[in-house]
Amino acid sequence: MTHFLGTHHNRLDAKGRVSVPAPFRAALRVNGDASLILRPSHKHPCIEAWPAAIFRQLATPLERLDLFSEAHDDLAATVYADAWPVDTDKEGRIILPETLAVHARLAENVVFMGLGLIFQIWEPAAAERRRAEARERARAGGFTLPGAAA
Repeated sequence: MTHFLGTHHNRLDAKGRVSVPAPFRAALRVNGDASLILRPSHKHPCIEAWPAAIFRQLATPLERLDLFSEAHDDLAATVYADAWPVDTDKEGRIILPETLAVHARLAENVVFMGLGLIFQIWEPAAAERRRAEARERARAGGFTLPGAAA
């Protein structure tokens, strides 16, 4: 699995189209499926972009919950109800659904942030704040990866 790396800036056009950064398109091609699932983050004011195969993996743990339980209903609604499947066009653009663009407070400029298996689409100032907060929390908390050298 190729990862989404880096932070990339792009412009959102009047029709809600934005070009997926070339390194992200290349990562999607390596994985054999250029389909994406877009959904609003339930933690941040941004859009999460999931390769379709990775998004499908969310179904497995959800299936372990009782189909008629509140936990299942709440998680299913959180994960799936506002999800939008999209494909890139021949120029590598996607159309951002208006509800997602409003959730992320997107205007003319957007930032794509790679998060490994997924990426996020942010309003530029909010993206910078998020990166700064994450770095500070990681530093202050002494976060390290399991098994990684400190």
